[in-house]
Amino acid sequence: MTEVSNLAVSCVGLKKHYSDVRAVDGLDLSIGLGECFGLLGPNGAGKTTTIEILEGLTPRDAGDVTILSRTWEHDERELRERIGISLQETQLSDKLTVIETLTLFRSFYRRGHEPDELLRDLSLDEKRNARVGKLSGGQKQRLAVACALIGNPDILFLDEPTTGLDPQSRLQLWDVVARFRAGGGTVLLTTHYMDEAERLCDRIAIVDHGHLIALGTPKELIAKLDAPFIIEFTSEPHLDENEIRAVTGCRGCTRRGDAWQLRVDSLAVAVPQLMGAIDARGAKLVTLSTHAATLEDLFVSMTGRELRDA
Repeated sequence: MTEVSNLAVSCVGLKKHYSDVRAVDGLDLSIGLGECFGLLGPNGAGKTTTIEILEGLTPRDAGDVTILSRTWEHDERELRERIGISLQETQLSDKLTVIETLTLFRSFYRRGHEPDELLRDLSLDEKRNARVGKLSGGQKQRLAVACALIGNPDILFLDEPTTGLDPQSRLQLWDVVARFRAGGGTVLLTTHYMDEAERLCDRIAIVDHGHLIALGTPKELIAKLDAPFIIEFTSEPHLDENEIRAVTGCRGCTRRGDAWQLRVDSLAVAVPQLMGAIDARGAKLVTLSTHAATLEDLFVSMTGRELRDA
């Protein structure tokens, strides 16, 4: 188990309630120094509330929070100097230019990067003198990340940082995160993109309704499905669950609207048997797709919901 001195972030028994809504309900997390840690879950799962408590932006109702072996109650000024934050929506002044915005944020810290350095890293050179109000959504998102990095933080909190970015900008931001980690930085990331989580994160926590429901490396979590492949199909009329589970190597199945999702050991064995079951019923195959198991498949099997569902 990781020693406390090697932890960048620790929370124990974390709770935050809004009237009858238990946004965070007894959450335990620990993030090692230099780790990229992913916090995943559907909208309303408690991800943003959790990350805002850890950032010192939202007070908790109960539990203990330690950041870099310090607490918000006693070390707020020091912690503000040592963390960088990119929120889901960052409201920057529309009247300032990009370089003026970065220069302003740099003035808040005793140490940090030169604004021009981050303009290059975040591909904002050409927008140097553009007013923030004239930027596209993706450009504003990249500027928000640049503002989070300007103080050369030890921990970078990124709440859905690539939402609204085009594929090239997403890859550029992944490179920025990789360089930050190569310099010894720690990252706490929330995202709805499973390829992003699998690419960037050393470990991932999946939360739902304020509770931790799975924790591990991407490979460890996917292995919890006990099956490496997924078959999704629809038929008319529908097969019943017993007919589906009779397919050799079927490790479980989940209904998703009109479709069934099967977790299987072998596509070569399962697909022909499934086709045979459909024929035996006198049904018609409407759709059929297969893929290797993913983190989203794990979430669906555990909760019956997709990660993007509210």
